[in-house]
Formats: sequence, C-alpha cells, structure tokens
Amino acid sequence: MIKQPPYLKKGDKIAIVCPAKKLPKSIDSAISILENWGLEVIIGESVYASHHQFAGTDELRTHDIQHFLDDETIKAIICGRGGYGTIRIIDELDFTKFKQNPKWFIGFSDVTILLSHIIAQTQIQCLHAQMPYTFDESTPEALASLKKVIFGERQTYHYSSEFNNQPGVGTGVLIGGNLTLLVMMQGSVSEMDFDDKILFLEDVGEQEYSIDRMLRMLKRAGKLKNLRGLIIGAFNEIAEEKISFGQTAEQVIWDIVKDYDYPVCFHFPTGHIDNNLCMVLGAEVELKVEKNDVQFKYL
Repeated sequence: MIKQPPYLKKGDKIAIVCPAKKLPKSIDSAISILENWGLEVIIGESVYASHHQFAGTDELRTHDIQHFLDDETIKAIICGRGGYGTIRIIDELDFTKFKQNPKWFIGFSDVTILLSHIIAQTQIQCLHAQMPYTFDESTPEALASLKKVIFGERQTYHYSSEFNNQPGVGTGVLIGGNLTLLVMMQGSVSEMDFDDKILFLEDVGEQEYSIDRMLRMLKRAGKLKNLRGLIIGAFNEIAEEKISFGQTAEQVIWDIVKDYDYPVCFHFPTGHIDNNLCMVLGAEVELKVEKNDVQFKYL
C-alpha cells in the first residue's frame, strides 16, 4: 500500500529547492501565491545558487534537499524548476527520515527522477504538478488542482480529445511522468513497478523517432503489457526533422500500444503545458475513456 502524506493546513511550512538547473528568473510571484494559500515559504540555498547551468554544485543541491527531507517542521517540498541535473544527486539522498515522517514532494519534468525514486523506494505518494518556475504561465485550473490536492480536496478531471482514444474503464495505482526520465530509470533502484498500474506519460522537445524508440524500449522490456490504463499527456515542441518520420507523436504512440486491451487516452492535460494538472503518483484512480471523452477521478 502506498502511503499518503498528511494534507497541509494553513500555517504549514513548504520548502522550495532546485535539484537541477538554476532559475533564470525571479519566482517572487509564485512565492506570493503559496503565501496567499496560507503557507509559510522557506527558500532553500539552491534556489538562488548558480554553478554553470546548475542551481549550485551537486553537493550544495544534495545538502539542500537532504536538509528539508529530514526537517520534520517542513510539511511539503516543491521543486523550483526541472531542466537537467537530478540524476547527478539522486543516489546521495537518504530518505530514512522522510519515510518516518512523510511529506508531499512536488515537481515534474526532470523531477520525475525524484518522483519515481520516492514511489519505488519509499512507497509514499508524491505530486507531478506545476513548479514555481511555471506558475506565471499556469492556468488557474492547474494551480487550483495543486492547491486542492495538498489541502485534501478530492478531484475529478474531464476533457475531450481530438485524437481517437481506445475506450474502456481501468482502475489502479497511478504512476508516470516524463517519458525520457522514466526510460532513464529502467534497471535502477529508482524504477517504478508498472504492473497493474495506470501509467501517464508526457514529454517535450523530443522528435518522433525518439518517442518511438523510447516507447518500443518500454514495450520490449514488458512495461506496457500489464497496465490497467495508459494516459498520454502533452508531447509538444517537437522539432521538425530534415526527413519526415511519417507519423505524428500520437500516431507513433498508438501504433505501439493499439494491440493492448486497456483504455488509452490522448491529449490529457498534463506535461510541459500551461494547463499541467496535478497528478498524484501512488493514488488509486479510475480512468473512464470513450472515443473522444475522458473522465479521471481519485478514488
């Protein structure tokens, strides 16, 4: 059973850290939003640190995250941004005290490494959601979805897909995140168990051939055959190749998973988009998919 951290209440402390790339802009507006939610915001050393392209050295970022993992007064940790760099520090972090006193860990993109590791190694729920770096561009709905989750309000998502889905109903524990980073976790101690799960995937800046290659790798490894459902989020900012691959990202994905009998939906509002809705990894969910209509709820 995957454990749920305590919900937040007004007055609780939330820490901001940067496990990967440095921040290229101020996040003061995001801090104000979190404070307006009634939270006390603690700024980690890594938030304004700089070491080449990273938010401080590997040692500084590791120490910063470790400090807040261990601090029992901190009730949630949200990553300032993603980028690249989390894989450089993941094996130096000790989650012993985190397991004893669970707290919400929040982020997406490169932070998928931490989310995957937390699910695999601690069996504690965590959140794939907007980060302070993306708050300014976020839809009100995406920010509201994060706020509702951390304060304990159960949610249902409903949307329409232009690309034809594979209808069906599936229930199971939700896992997922950035496709590239999930592939990077395969064969490591940070790899999640895919069997009997509802899997969601998203990615940004990858070309069709790369998406094809990564998904075929997961298929060959047996990661896709025993799912209860597959949620395809945003696959955007795909650079045009000199010679066309001949398929869109959606067509690439559908070609690989069409023979499975579980529900598959496309264009789910999650990923590197303004409307990046909060996804609770480790939560039990129900996915109802019709040809162009999708309903998703936490059980």
